[in-house]
Amino acid sequence: MAKPETELSGLCDEPGGASSHDIQDGILEPDDPLFKKKCRRLDARGAMYRVGHRSWWKEELPSEEEYQTARANLDRAGWAVDYIISHCCPTTVQDELSGGFYRADALTDFLEEVAQRCRFKYQFFGHYHTNRVIREKYVLLYEQIIRSKE
Repeated sequence: MAKPETELSGLCDEPGGASSHDIQDGILEPDDPLFKKKCRRLDARGAMYRVGHRSWWKEELPSEEEYQTARANLDRAGWAVDYIISHCCPTTVQDELSGGFYRADALTDFLEEVAQRCRFKYQFFGHYHTNRVIREKYVLLYEQIIRSKE
């Protein structure tokens, strides 16, 4: 289980991970006798799929226990932190960012709960492979490195 809260010079971050947004066409298993044939067929039509244990793992999303631990840690912090550092972002931010292309999942919904309940300066995330600031406090980082002022 990942450590859900980390102090970084007095800063607090939350659990990361994310659902793969490119699995609409399935998850192939490499030990399937038809694996290569399926890959060729999917590649030919530009399908969005992943390969189990190579480019997709069931553990990509936190467990319910990890969500509960994060909530307990936020309870102890009074639901107030300086920064939230995660792999993806809250559902409403994801919808705004992608125009509704990406589907909500348990993690984006959890991060939505955190965004609604928690007081924070910024949330930093990177799942979507671009650099952009959304609503002034949601900072999407991909090919950027930033320094904390604190």
